[in-house]
Amino acid sequence: MDLQRLMSLTRQALDKYHMIEDGDHIAIGISGGKDSLTLLYALHGLQRFYPKHFELSAITVDLGLGNLDLEPIRRLCSDFSVPYTVIPTEIGNILFQVREESNPCSLCAKMRKGALNEKAKELGCNKVAYAHHREDLIETMLMSLIYEGRFHAFSPFTYLDRMDLTVIRPLMMVPEADVIGFQRKYELPVCKNPCPMDGHTKREYVKNLTKQLERENPGVKSRLFRAVLEGNIPGWPQKEEK
Repeated sequence: MDLQRLMSLTRQALDKYHMIEDGDHIAIGISGGKDSLTLLYALHGLQRFYPKHFELSAITVDLGLGNLDLEPIRRLCSDFSVPYTVIPTEIGNILFQVREESNPCSLCAKMRKGALNEKAKELGCNKVAYAHHREDLIETMLMSLIYEGRFHAFSPFTYLDRMDLTVIRPLMMVPEADVIGFQRKYELPVCKNPCPMDGHTKREYVKNLTKQLERENPGVKSRLFRAVLEGNIPGWPQKEEK
């Protein structure tokens, strides 16, 4: 996937769900993985000609697990003239040493989001952009069905009233295969995830299940994605009357 296609798919989501308004200051959560770096490229590229003016800041929450070389990301943000902030935390130590969590993912996500949102507010941002792509949306829906018995997926945007922040997901229309292709084409400075749970989560199980379903039933991911978009899920934007 080239930058033009990435920006086209991203703009589809931005326009369809009115994610950006004139004057927004958007914090991009940068984990160091391919998804968040692709989001940085997409929003930086659109910033030049999108009809609504917006500012960008990039933020990384460092879990304190070590082996996280962020210098290449710092240089990329500098090249893009996007301010970059790293938040040092002890989240990793709290989860794995103090609490010795056997299933830390939910608590980790909550703590990471809390740190990210607080820094976003401190920097004057009114929106936070997460790098969830199409497969993330599908997998979240399947996880809700399998483990909770309900049809649910995260919304394209969510207003956090306690923080007065809006979370947006501009990559929701982008297939993961395109993100992987973009990573390779543009040689994104991806940082390996130092988390010991990486690759051993319920989400990883559902990701592999989805790949198997696609192999056995070609096109199933597109159909699942359409089911989410048209599913009238509580908390999602209401469909506009034609």
